[in-house]
Amino acid sequence: MSLPKTTAELRALDAAHHLHPFSDTRSLNEEGSRIIVKAEGVWLTDSEGNRILDGMSGLWCVNVGYGREEIVEAVAAQMRELPYYNTFFKTTHKPAIELSAKLAELTPPQFNRVFFTGSGSESNDTVIKLVRRYFQIKDKPEKKIIISRRNAYHGSTVAAGSLGGMAPMHGQSAVIPDVVHIAQPYWWGEAQQGETPDEFGLRTARALENTIDALGEDRIAAFIAEPVQGAGGVIVPPPTYWPEIARICRERDILFISDEVICGFGRTGNWFGCETFGTQPDMLVMAKGITSGYMPLGGVMVADRVVDALLEGGDFNHGYTYSGHPAACAAAIANLDIMVREKLVERVAGDVGPYLKAQWSKLAEHPLVGEAPMVGLVGALELTPDKIGRTKFADVGKVGTLARDFSFKNNLVMRAVRDRLIIAPPLVISHGEIDELVARARKTLDQTYDELKRWGWLR
Repeated sequence: MSLPKTTAELRALDAAHHLHPFSDTRSLNEEGSRIIVKAEGVWLTDSEGNRILDGMSGLWCVNVGYGREEIVEAVAAQMRELPYYNTFFKTTHKPAIELSAKLAELTPPQFNRVFFTGSGSESNDTVIKLVRRYFQIKDKPEKKIIISRRNAYHGSTVAAGSLGGMAPMHGQSAVIPDVVHIAQPYWWGEAQQGETPDEFGLRTARALENTIDALGEDRIAAFIAEPVQGAGGVIVPPPTYWPEIARICRERDILFISDEVICGFGRTGNWFGCETFGTQPDMLVMAKGITSGYMPLGGVMVADRVVDALLEGGDFNHGYTYSGHPAACAAAIANLDIMVREKLVERVAGDVGPYLKAQWSKLAEHPLVGEAPMVGLVGALELTPDKIGRTKFADVGKVGTLARDFSFKNNLVMRAVRDRLIIAPPLVISHGEIDELVARARKTLDQTYDELKRWGWLR
């Protein structure tokens, strides 16, 4: 079958046969999908020839940028030599071995072993089994409850979606038992009147301690969290939050899982977000940036103290057809080699990260913006009708969608979560491209503001 040539023909074929993720299919088909045909660096090109600045690194993942021939060649060479073999049945292969060793070097010192998966969702499904198997081996099978946070995102399978705190997802699917959600550290949107960020950070962190006390430490297995909540709207915790969480986890017999699917591999200015915020997880969840999205791959780094118990427990009855897929591992190895050689993590920490933060923070002066947080190369703009009162628009999400659509028309990919615009550009973005990104974001804010004035939504 040969594909049609025109955008209209491609959209019609897409509408007839393709169910898109997280989409209202009817309205999407009426509007028509954007069709991306090529990409280079931080730029996308669509079927109409528009050049689009990708402010979201694809889906938080294209850390080294598009068009990296080294990764393409590594995958092609591996597929010619060994396109696939599984890691079941006392078998392994060179790419899985090399990548395992490389990840042990790059992750914090408590990690020396990885369990490979195909995605972040599969990684978080794996976490549930690892956590519960660990406590079975420790003769504490009653420790099953995993505590997560409201508005967290940990994937979209039934188990991973249950770990996440997204109510719309829970409403459309069964939710597994023994998962409990506590408050998120979202100061701008959820702090009490007069409560400082530091006070709010401590209070929200202690929700974990209060929940452990209420349910019983003998029933709590683990706490899972993203260093910065990504899909929840780039929620950056106040400075007091993570030290208090770390204290609680140290003092209690529970495991801490850091979901680094978004924050990992340089996004926050360290290799992993747990290093940026000073936590010491027992498991570290990976995907996305591990290959910069060039191939699907995920994994869970498991701390030595947990591995020591698992080694006493016999078979771990879990795995995937594509665990440690050789071509995906080859992509990851090439990707990580680029990151090390080009010092991209150091670049985020000392160059483009501070530069973007300085430019981005100026957008907080816009009358429509309540806050403009930025950590490394991940940031947000909270849209509000009242900066001083930190109030929200009545129809939550409508203004965010309006602004996102203006952004798309300005050939800038920003994502909308509620009335919050978020960005996470590739780590290779230049100063000039940052200036262009911020200019297009400012234009988007101005257009949104003018439209809201026409609606009568702003005084």
